[in-house]
Parts: sequence; structure tokens; C-alpha cells
Amino acid sequence: MRRNAPIILLSVGHACVDVYQGSVAALVPFFIAERSYSLAVASGIVLAATLLSSVAQPLFGLLTDRWALPWLLPVSTLLGGLGIALSGLSGSYPLTLVFVALSGIGVAAYHPESARVARIAGRGSHRAMGWFSTGGTVGFALAPLMVAAAMSVGGLRWTPLLVLPALVGAALCLPVVRVLQQRQAAGARTTPPAGSDDVASFVRLSLAVVFRSVAFIGLSTFISLYVRERLGGGIAVGTAALFVLYLGSTVGAVIGGSLAARWDRVVVARWSYLVSVAAVTGVVWVPGPAVFLFLALTSAGLYVPFSLQVTLGQDYLPSRVGTASGITLGLTVSIGGLASPAVGAIADATSLRTALAPLALMPLLSWLIFRTLPEPGVMGAASPGTATAAPSGSGAAKPG
Repeated sequence: MRRNAPIILLSVGHACVDVYQGSVAALVPFFIAERSYSLAVASGIVLAATLLSSVAQPLFGLLTDRWALPWLLPVSTLLGGLGIALSGLSGSYPLTLVFVALSGIGVAAYHPESARVARIAGRGSHRAMGWFSTGGTVGFALAPLMVAAAMSVGGLRWTPLLVLPALVGAALCLPVVRVLQQRQAAGARTTPPAGSDDVASFVRLSLAVVFRSVAFIGLSTFISLYVRERLGGGIAVGTAALFVLYLGSTVGAVIGGSLAARWDRVVVARWSYLVSVAAVTGVVWVPGPAVFLFLALTSAGLYVPFSLQVTLGQDYLPSRVGTASGITLGLTVSIGGLASPAVGAIADATSLRTALAPLALMPLLSWLIFRTLPEPGVMGAASPGTATAAPSGSGAAKPG
């Protein structure tokens, strides 16, 4: 396998998995239209997808700190797709919650192990981790388009079409899994992690990512309905708004990896959160089609720090890379969905604008926390194929 082939395959596989995180929000307008759900009830579907995922991700992270589990990549990809594929087949609300929760567990199982493997495949490079994160944002961006295409065929009963990305993603994982297993069979040794854990900084980092997650998931859950309400358009306008929100995140993830090659990750994240405060405010209050510009700025601003926060977490906890990945890439991201029912309840009682306005405070809180965070020093990297991969700092070699 070519030198960069594993990170490329992992990036595309990450896109296939994160299609299912983006699909939940994209399906909300269709659940409302076909089943007459209120905003609060519909946002409970987002909660179901994220609740079990939030609990499960650090548990899977603990497992991957003890054992290499590359087989989790294809299995969890298929599980994530299966849950979404079944979500539209039953008119029962409890069954719908069960199916989206099943998808959430699949997503939870995928991220800690995939982040560990991606760090190995990318040889500690921030740019490589940026491309891996970009894969996930591409999946988010494609989700509303894929959902809209499937729903245009015949509504929610056609959700089984959405299993196709999972089949592709699972197939792409297999070559990477085989390479890792061959390296382990060849007797690759485990390198002890370098450096000591900075738990206090990791906790503060996790809080910052939680606030970022509340802003992004809150917007992604309701932005389709909000833009349709403001511009007076139909489903196509709402889908376009969600697509712009997700597409901007792809650009932000790429920019984040590049900027981190020149400046400290903490500095880059700090400035991006300041931009995000102004951008989210513009989404809520600036009238007319300019909302699409502010949506793009919001998603880019919130995603510039995304991959940087994953590697920061790994560097703050060099002896527990799987746990750090499960929390920064998984738990704190999905936990933002826990706030969605509250946003929906406020919107039902007042208006969507009133409910979304407080989201502008979330990146401000993240900025305040990042002002207290140090930039970790350079650390050694573990041998490929081992269960523990100690990360590298900003001076890591980039893949050729």
C-alpha cells in the first residue's frame, strides 16, 4: 500500500460514517412534515442519536487504549448506516428513537479507534489529521443532499437507500485493517507514551469543545427550518442552507490543518472562535440571503479548530490516546445534541430566532477557555500498528 493510501482511505471512510451524523438533522424536517411532530418532539430524535453515543464513545476509547481494535472500523460503519436506514420504516416514535440510537452507537464505536489509527497512518502530522477530519465534514456536507435525494423518491419509507455509504465505507476500511494486522503479526513493538498527562488542560479543552458542539448541532438541527421561515422558500432552500453549513465545515477543517503548520494550535483555535461569535450573530440577525454567507463563515470558524482539538487532546493525554480521541472527537461533539430539545422547546414557546440567539454565546465561551490553555510540547510517536500511539506536536513530520 502506498505511503499516503491509508490516510486517504480513512478520510473517505470517515466521510461515509459522518454522513449518518449529518443525516439525523437532515431528516428532521421530513419527520415533521410526514408525522406532524412538534419541534421539541422532532429534536428528541437528534437527542436519541447523540445520547447513547455520548456515553459510549469514552467507553470505546478506554477499550482502544488497552487493545488495538481495527475491526471496529467496518463493523461500526455498517451499524451506523443500518440504524439510519431503518429509521424511516416505522411510524412508531419509540422505534424511530431506537433505530437512530443504534446508528449513534455505531458512530460512537467508530471515532476513537479511527482517530487512533489515523494518527498512526498520518505519522503524527496535523495536516494528515486535518484531512482525516475533513473526510468527516465532507460526509456532513453530503448528508442533506443524500437525504433529500432519497426522500424525493418516496418519503421516509425510502431511508433504506441511505445504507449505501456504509457499505462503501466498510469496504474501504478493510485494506487498512489488513495492513495494521500484518504489521502487528510482523511483531511491531509498543513504544511507551512520551510525556505526562495534563488532565486539567484536557478537562478545559473538553468544555470548550462542548460549547462549540452546542452551537454547531443547535444550528444544524434547526437551520433548515429557520432559513425557510426567513426567506419564505421550500424544502430546497432549507436543504441548501444545511448544505452550506456543512460545506463550510469542510473548508474550515482543511484550513485548520494548514494554519497549525505555521502557528500554535491554541492560537489558531482562539482566533477562529472569535470569528465564529460574529458569524453566528449574523446568521441569527442579518436579514435576507446574506444568511448564507454568515452560515459559511460560521461553519468554517467552528471547524478550523476541529482537528486541532483532537490532536491537542491526544497531546494532553499521551498515555490515553483512545480516551482522548473518544472525548474530543466523539463525546463532546455528540453531547451538543443534548441541548437540542431545549432549543426546540424554546422555539415552540417563542420563535426560532429567540431560540437560536443564545448559540452566539457558545463560541465566546470556547474562546475564553482557550485563553487559559497551553500549547503542548513535541512528543514522540508510537510505532505503527500498536494499541497505543503517542502523538507528535506541531513539529511532526508530514506525510510525503
